[in-house]
Amino acid sequence: MELILLEQVVKLGEPGDLVNVKSGYGRNFLIPSGKAVRADETNKAEYEERKSTLLLAEANRKEAALKLGAELEGIKIKLLVAVSEEGTLYGSIGTREISEAITEQGLNVEKSAVRLPEGALKEVGDYKLDIELHPEVVQSISITIEPLLEE
Repeated sequence: MELILLEQVVKLGEPGDLVNVKSGYGRNFLIPSGKAVRADETNKAEYEERKSTLLLAEANRKEAALKLGAELEGIKIKLLVAVSEEGTLYGSIGTREISEAITEQGLNVEKSAVRLPEGALKEVGDYKLDIELHPEVVQSISITIEPLLEE
């Protein structure tokens, strides 16, 4: 499937690039999320007219991500959770809980930006996680998971 990218996509291309992707990836993710449009003659002509606007929007998105990344630098998040006698969590800590904890500190981060390469966190301890604010802006944060002490 041939598509025109409307914004930067990791490992795929920049705004305006003409890319070939598998039809499922294009139909189910890129087009519905507004990241690309089908590469037919009408869309190609329309894109050429809107090109400068899209490039400016992408630059603004990156600038906002850099600003948020600077605010996230050095942030430390502490989560108190209920644990069993063996020290394991009841449940797990996922992207939603991490995103909410960052939002509580006054910074808005989407849960889709939180990277958990090894899956949800299931043990007490210290973790370093990446927050992908933009394909070119990835910020590391520290998270500490501690047991909730019951009286």
